Amino acid sequence: MTYKKQRSKRPALLSRTRPPTIRKNEAALSAKATRNLIRSHHTLLKQRAQASRAGDIGLVDKLDTQIQANGGLESYQLASRIGQSSERGGDSSKVLIDWISPGLAGLKTTSSKFRVFEVGALSTKNACSRNENLDVVRIDLNSQGPGILKQDFMERPLPLGDEDRFHLISLSLVLNYVPDPVGRGEMLKRCVAFLTESPLANSNTSMMPSLFLVLPAPCVINSRYLTEQRLEEIMSSIGFSLAKSKQTSKLIYQLWEYSGKPQPKEFKKEILNPGRSRNNFAIIVKRDVK
Repeated sequence: MTYKKQRSKRPALLSRTRPPTIRKNEAALSAKATRNLIRSHHTLLKQRAQASRAGDIGLVDKLDTQIQANGGLESYQLASRIGQSSERGGDSSKVLIDWISPGLAGLKTTSSKFRVFEVGALSTKNACSRNENLDVVRIDLNSQGPGILKQDFMERPLPLGDEDRFHLISLSLVLNYVPDPVGRGEMLKRCVAFLTESPLANSNTSMMPSLFLVLPAPCVINSRYLTEQRLEEIMSSIGFSLAKSKQTSKLIYQLWEYSGKPQPKEFKKEILNPGRSRNNFAIIVKRDVK
């Protein structure tokens, strides 16, 4: 039985973790300023989630004020867009296109298109959007313009049929934004429900339903609670196998193929890589109660 049939309760909404936003005029940011803004926003967001779980409304309000003083969600998105711009060489979908291009070649002679679901989309002009063989659906909590639907992935209605599902889901620098380890596990499990039940076949190849996952490298290589091996164990339990992987000094890119054969297992938050200099990024996976 797949995770699509095991949901027992409504997953927490990502929008509950997002603070209010304020508008600012876009301005040029240096690479250092971009990194500092993103890092600060993530830190405040995690502190806010902890305060919210503890029921400390006063601290939540205080942190909201700090987040707004830093520019809110829109400034975070601006920094993210700049970091992923072609000028900075940061469009992660270029890696994805390089990986899947051989499989897309056969589509040029057919009417079929490869359906891509981009969660946390910031642009309609990235490499995915420019590929004529891709039919891209984009969502984000705070849409940056036409072509991006304002929607919470955890609230998006489940597909009624395979025509509403996708050949590939892109979670590029999205999972690390979720401040709660349990929420990260729920997001990964929920992806299964939005993947098509059959591979895309053409004259050249057969492409399996897949998940494109991009994370900051320290989340995997410098965490107390997550290692490359543990991430592979988590993904395998959900039904994924690693097809492609690339690591730079800043990011880890991975393409996971979905086999349709999950082996449900719980993964708790436990120290795997001790050390004072490690970070606390973790993914918790809970078994669904039937």
